[in-house]
Amino acid sequence: MSDNSRQMTAEEAAAFTEQVFNVARQGDAQMLDKLASSGLPVNLRNHKGDTLLMLASYYGHVDAVQVLLKHKADPEIRNDNGQSPIAGAAFKGDLAVVKALVEGGAEVEGSSFDGRTALMMAAMFNRTEIVDYLIGKGANPRATDANGVSALDAAKTMGAVDTTAQLQKLLG
Repeated sequence: MSDNSRQMTAEEAAAFTEQVFNVARQGDAQMLDKLASSGLPVNLRNHKGDTLLMLASYYGHVDAVQVLLKHKADPEIRNDNGQSPIAGAAFKGDLAVVKALVEGGAEVEGSSFDGRTALMMAAMFNRTEIVDYLIGKGANPRATDANGVSALDAAKTMGAVDTTAQLQKLLG
């Protein structure tokens, strides 16, 4: 009997890793489940600090998000820009992914390095359903980022008419 196994070269490992990140970007939940079940570290990060969960969240793949969370992916890992998966999903306007992340343990009030929360991102980009959901889950509409900007301020600055009205009504 001979052992035909060999170590991957650095180039092969890099190519494989890039393929894994593409699987997350494309939302192939079945393949992610198979890879994670085979020992792939689910909190693997790319050259920008994005995890598989960040990419699946940002690209709106709720099934992939759920698979990664099932395998204990950490929803609180920020990328190199300080962004969290829930903020990425709020920015993109994907309520299903935001819900999956919260159900999977993401902090509703978790903020980026500059203090910006998912609620602020949702307000800025006129995502009324996400604003309602996050506030319903305990997000503080009066919270401010490092520059003293609240969700309402962010909505006004970006011309997000619906979330401006929504937050003004809520805050009285």
